[in-house]
This record gives sequence, structure tokens and C-alpha cells, in this order.
Amino acid sequence: MSKRMTVIFEDEALYTALKVEAARKGRHAKDIVAEAVSEWLEAREDEELRAGLEGARHEWERQGGVEASEFLRQLKVSSER
Repeated sequence: MSKRMTVIFEDEALYTALKVEAARKGRHAKDIVAEAVSEWLEAREDEELRAGLEGARHEWERQGGVEASEFLRQLKVSSER
């Protein structure tokens, strides 16, 4: 189901650039705008995930976490004894 909205460009140069690019690519401007909004939303989601991962990593380090490679190296050393 498609929904409509009106986008008002305060920057006439931006609007013109959009229309020129759409014509050059043989696409509708609305499709380019929808694609840009979708990419922007995905980037925001990625930023939120990255922030959450950083927080989890800081907590892991605070609690004495070690990298998997270091942990496996320590296991190997202890099993060789």
C-alpha cells in the first residue's frame, strides 16, 4: 500500500540536482528520495547497534573479559603443562 506525502525543498539547488539526477538515471525523483530515506534509517539503526555493542564491550572489558584468541592460547598453554 503506497502512501503520499509532500516534500518541500527550501534549497532550490538541491531540488534541481535531484531532478537532474533522476532524469540522468531514468528514475523517478520519488524513488530516489525513498531510497535515500531508507538508507538514512538503516544508518541510524547501525549507529544504535554500534553504540550498544561498544557499551557491551566496555562492560565485558570492565569485568575482565579477554579476546577469544588469547583465551584459546591460555587454554593451550595450560593443557601442555
